[in-house]
Amino acid sequence: MKNFEHYKRGYYMPPVQSTDWVNKEYIDKAPAWCSVDLRDGNQALIIPMSLDEKLEFFKELVRVGFKEIEVGFPAASETEYKFCRTLIEENLIPDDVTIQVLTQAREHIIKKTFEAIQGAKNVVVHLYNSTSYAQRTQVFKKSKEEILKIATDGAKLLNDMADQYGVNHQFEYSPESFTGTEVDYALEVCNAVIDIWKPTPERKVIINLPATVEMSLPHVYASQIEYMSKNLHDRENVVLSLHPHNDRGCGVADAELGILAGADRIEGTLFGNGERTGNVDIITLAMNMFTHGVDPKLDLSDIPHLTETYERLTRMHVYERSPYTGQLVFAAFSGSHQDAIAKGMKYRENDPDGMWTVPYLPLNPEDVGRKYDGDVIRINSQSGKGGIGFLLEQKYGFNLPSKMREDLGYTVKGVSDHQHKELSPKEVLDIFQNEYVNREDTVKLVECHFKQIDGIQAELTILVNGEKKVYHGQGNGRLDAISNAIMKHFDIKFALVTYEEHALQVGSDSQACAYVGLEVEGVNGIVWGAGIKSDIIDASAYALISALNRSNHMNK
Repeated sequence: MKNFEHYKRGYYMPPVQSTDWVNKEYIDKAPAWCSVDLRDGNQALIIPMSLDEKLEFFKELVRVGFKEIEVGFPAASETEYKFCRTLIEENLIPDDVTIQVLTQAREHIIKKTFEAIQGAKNVVVHLYNSTSYAQRTQVFKKSKEEILKIATDGAKLLNDMADQYGVNHQFEYSPESFTGTEVDYALEVCNAVIDIWKPTPERKVIINLPATVEMSLPHVYASQIEYMSKNLHDRENVVLSLHPHNDRGCGVADAELGILAGADRIEGTLFGNGERTGNVDIITLAMNMFTHGVDPKLDLSDIPHLTETYERLTRMHVYERSPYTGQLVFAAFSGSHQDAIAKGMKYRENDPDGMWTVPYLPLNPEDVGRKYDGDVIRINSQSGKGGIGFLLEQKYGFNLPSKMREDLGYTVKGVSDHQHKELSPKEVLDIFQNEYVNREDTVKLVECHFKQIDGIQAELTILVNGEKKVYHGQGNGRLDAISNAIMKHFDIKFALVTYEEHALQVGSDSQACAYVGLEVEGVNGIVWGAGIKSDIIDASAYALISALNRSNHMNK
């Protein structure tokens, strides 16, 4: 590829090795979450949300359990300002929820921001200015000292405005473009701001270290975070926050390793919405913790509803393969995968441990509001006997013999391959019923009676090619007697090799289902049939006749 020589690494390593985070295996508790959907996510939309849409989105974030929600950049537009005022004046902010507003370190913007939050019960005022080498030299054309002064002047003004307005505030500072800033300089700026704000245990300061543009491997970001965490002033009174973007596709990894490195708080969005490639996906982060047995402190038990709300309000689309949330993330089309899932689910029925260990499924789809019949076992030309049998059993109650599942699998795959489409559970059921159940193609069983004389005597009334006849046979059981009657009067020989039966429902009005597998002379392999009747004997007879009809060897 041309022009690779025009690029170089734009990040800065900490001045000392900072890799204690490597010794930590997993995240053992959820960080504080702050949703920035209504600011960072909203400003990234082609059509930003209206006031009503933002209000609905805010309520959804509250329902999910966010305790900190960034509601916008009040000085940026009239809509942003009005949204903030509406939340406050209409008392829409629960007492245990803190709103957050963003402001540049510029006097008139800070003043407008404090006008917007007047009357708020709990609010984070988020101050930022850019500190990276590229921004200093290309955009602001200012020295390190001048950029530092922008931050400290802004911090002092926040103190003055908070005293003037009497807001129950918490302050947050971000050295924007932290990932492109010399780490020791970023530390100098953050500590200068901390010294001005003088945090206390009752009013901690948030220091937010954004990957404004993701520039490195995640382990580099983690080392930068660890260095900052170890060297910030008043660390015990500082909430160390991260705001990872996803330019290199590693936003989740940045956040996870950053938490191991000392971060206490994560700013992100639902589904990773945001500028360019987006912010870190909070749902993925939270569910990653969930699958390690850690309570994420967010209610994601109805992801389909959350997805519908998000797509409707933002006009964005959740990609089908997005972790935990996409339409296909639990779907198994492959026959071997379906078979493993089916066996894993069967094993789980009698597993005293109760822990989730089903192959190919990192979590129980039902825990996030998904369904097995539509979300897990999906049927197409790649599917196999295990998944098809599992689907029929779970959704419709048919427990086919193993070899019959294989036969049905080939039949279903053939239909899907021929039609070049995925088959719904109902279409699979239709194929099973049309192909195997109560077949009456050539021979139709009208009625059947038995007498217990020298074993069992069967009297069959059969309609063959429109002509009704009565046939007799004898055997050591009812199905054996029926078989002997048919072989006696028809030019066919067969052996019963498999017979299984079960009730389809529980109760007095339940139907019985029987499965028959025959080895028919002149036919390769086992020929299968199924019968469904209210009486198990009738069901068995119909299963036998169905198999024989399917063999195409029933001639008068």
